[in-house]
Amino acid sequence: MKCASAALGRMFVLRLEDGEILHEEIEAFCKTNAIHAAAVQALGGAAGGSRLVAGPVDGTARPVTPMLPTLSEVHGLAAVGTVFPDTQGASVLHAHAVCGRGGNSVCGCVRAGVIVWQVMEVVLWELTGALAVRRPDPASGPAFLEPGR
Repeated sequence: MKCASAALGRMFVLRLEDGEILHEEIEAFCKTNAIHAAAVQALGGAAGGSRLVAGPVDGTARPVTPMLPTLSEVHGLAAVGTVFPDTQGASVLHAHAVCGRGGNSVCGCVRAGVIVWQVMEVVLWELTGALAVRRPDPASGPAFLEPGR
């Protein structure tokens, strides 16, 4: 295990609007408000056409080939995630969501494009003093969190 300490900073309550893209809005908000690290939770509706990163197709293959399920209709969504900077300093959201409709559900990362249906509530807790960074892992493909010290 690797770990680092952080302290709580500001707290924000956001309302995302119909048609907005979840990860794009969170990352733009972080840039505007100079938030480099945060914990995030989101609740609301995901529109049909939203995509998730799931899988992988084969858990032993490297680099990873993700599955990219697309929601055919509106689904309820609950998501949790974190924001940490990439190696260029841009704040990047990594959040996993479970989306359900009529007894069926799908889970995955929101980075492929979750589209807000009507409204989505987001609570964002800024983390200060965190030295963590998301570093690319050439062997696997995605960037992994490196907590720092």
